[in-house]
Amino acid sequence: MIISRTNRRYFLSGKDNGISMQIAITRLAEKGTKDQALCEKYGHSARIVSPLQAELNASLVQTFVLAANDGEFDAIFFTSAYPAKHIGLLLNREITKRCRVIAIGPQTAKILHEQGVAAETLPTFYSRDFVPYLGNWIEGKRIGIPRADVPNPELIRAIEDAGGLAFEYRCYGLVPTGEFLDLEGVDVVLFTSANSFSQARLPDLTRIIPAAIGEITAERMKEGGVTPIVVGDGSLEGTLIALNGYLKKQ
Repeated sequence: MIISRTNRRYFLSGKDNGISMQIAITRLAEKGTKDQALCEKYGHSARIVSPLQAELNASLVQTFVLAANDGEFDAIFFTSAYPAKHIGLLLNREITKRCRVIAIGPQTAKILHEQGVAAETLPTFYSRDFVPYLGNWIEGKRIGIPRADVPNPELIRAIEDAGGLAFEYRCYGLVPTGEFLDLEGVDVVLFTSANSFSQARLPDLTRIIPAAIGEITAERMKEGGVTPIVVGDGSLEGTLIALNGYLKKQ
């Protein structure tokens, strides 16, 4: 892909010269608060665009919290920051001391830590690595999973195949906004999940670099006819590193 000279804004980051890009990041509006600072660290600027909006199911949140605080789970797996933000404060601290709490990434773990919940951090950004992370410990254990209303049969099957018991609580839905993404003046559009691509209404992407936060999102993009130029490791920071690596070659 050719980068237009009119879109090049040069910056000096550490000892490396690079190209400053305006990056549109597909996030829930409330989840993108720290993206600008991280993008600036790598010499870019961020704009949050939201193809989806979250709708919390308060009754299911309450059902999950009651079960967790009654000690029904041996482990709780937070697969994203959104349920951690809305549930962490409601968990009984004595219970979480006896129950393993696992977060899918450092940002989710940080939210839980700030709420006083000690959480382990999954070393990757993919839920498929949850069972290998727990290893033989999972056998016979009850795993509570508060998550979005998006099917993940592979995770449930992996837990059950390893001898664990999975209890999903689909505490929030992700509803398409139905609006075209605002990509005016944007150099890069970064899709942070497979659904954020599938549910997005996209304008013309000519002269915009399409990027995927990880390989699962990249595959969905390819299926939808958009080949990502940059693919990260499942994290925003990893994607920014991959983007800068790509830009240096141009």
